[in-house]
Amino acid sequence: MDGGWLARARWRWRGALLWPTFAVAVVLDGAIAHERPLVGDSQSFFGGLLLGLIFSLLAVLFCSRPLGGALRRRRRDLPVDVARNYAGTVAVLTVTLAIVVAGLVHHPAIVAQQRTLDDAVARAEAFIGARAPDEFRVNASHTDAYAIQPGSIYRVCVPDRAGTRTYCVVVKEGLPLSQSVIPDGYEPNSVFAQGTN
Repeated sequence: MDGGWLARARWRWRGALLWPTFAVAVVLDGAIAHERPLVGDSQSFFGGLLLGLIFSLLAVLFCSRPLGGALRRRRRDLPVDVARNYAGTVAVLTVTLAIVVAGLVHHPAIVAQQRTLDDAVARAEAFIGARAPDEFRVNASHTDAYAIQPGSIYRVCVPDRAGTRTYCVVVKEGLPLSQSVIPDGYEPNSVFAQGTN
């Protein structure tokens, strides 16, 4: 009786990888998604943590039983619970790996959008510095950019000397420099963005 109990305890101890791995992996998922967002240009740590938590739970629920069964077919000596535990651990690690891969695949798009935004702001600064009314030229480098169509069309505004009004331009990427910037009035981006949402 004591020998059987010890054998089961040994197997349970060896198979107790799932939940410690789950906890560490979910925290890693949050950090990875924050550093390398899967979609968009940014992701909060808690958003990534929640994403990892949901997908890891789904992976454990739907994959541990069939993968555990496949593992038991190859290793008959494994108890069912231990096989499921190993399979769940692999499923959780696979979710983390998928988050890493998705973040790495999406990263070049983020870099390209940032480059495009930087170019749009530089074009806007040059236009405003040369053609805007005098009270706005002084602050040509104090820009506020809003992506109307990320990677393509941006609205860039600068404040006047007093900070009470703004002068705005629309920058269309891909056009020659002389045609890419168009004046767009005095409505600040904070108001403009409300109308587009």
